Amino acid sequence: MSRNFELLQKIGREQTLYTTTAEEPFQEMEPPPVVVPVGSRLEIEGAELEEITKVVQRVFLLPGNDSPRTVVFAGTEPGNGCSWVCARVAEVLAGQVSGTVCLVDANLRSPGLNAQFAAENAYGLTDALRKREPIRSFAQPLSCPRLWLVSSGSAAEDGQSLLSSDRMRQRMTELRAEFDYVLIDTPAISSSNDATVLGAATDGLVVVLKANSSRRESARGAMQDLRAAKVRVLGAVLNQRTFPIPQSIYDKL
Repeated sequence: MSRNFELLQKIGREQTLYTTTAEEPFQEMEPPPVVVPVGSRLEIEGAELEEITKVVQRVFLLPGNDSPRTVVFAGTEPGNGCSWVCARVAEVLAGQVSGTVCLVDANLRSPGLNAQFAAENAYGLTDALRKREPIRSFAQPLSCPRLWLVSSGSAAEDGQSLLSSDRMRQRMTELRAEFDYVLIDTPAISSSNDATVLGAATDGLVVVLKANSSRRESARGAMQDLRAAKVRVLGAVLNQRTFPIPQSIYDKL
């Protein structure tokens, strides 16, 4: 799997973190101190916080003007922990930058971002795709300053057609204009083409894999689909790893 950045592995609440070396060399930099705004509380700490800070730095805070601002997070299969990864990256990013960060729950079949912050999910993305109010009307502020959430919204039987509609493209343009960073949680690549459609309309996509669950064939198939759709793959996150993976095996994913 081609990777442009070094990313983390999440092991649940009791974790051992392990990072791999990116195929393309880069200058190693110490991650900046995590700035937690007054009145907010991060859901992570210690080594886990350090690793997510590295992800934020290497995906969003690279020197120059080419760093992604709108990024999709998608698992290869359901249950890979994609919502957790997306939420924690957004949380740390909001503490690192002076601009605004917006999380968007585009997993209309099985929304999970609101649960990550104990937030309501009564009015969100599906409502924004059917109504005319400004996109910020559908975003709710979270406890961390500068961090916002557009939840999945009202239940929608036509969710897949909504996400591929012209209205969704218009809302994406609004999100880019209204917020400095937009992180989008999507359904698994194996379950629908939502991640592929949204990935092609953004600055790139981060793939989430699960140790002892994600199959090599599934990961390869997902990568083929993403390349065919001209989606820029920014990197991969391996969740729930319980033992070191030799680099030679990881390179074959």
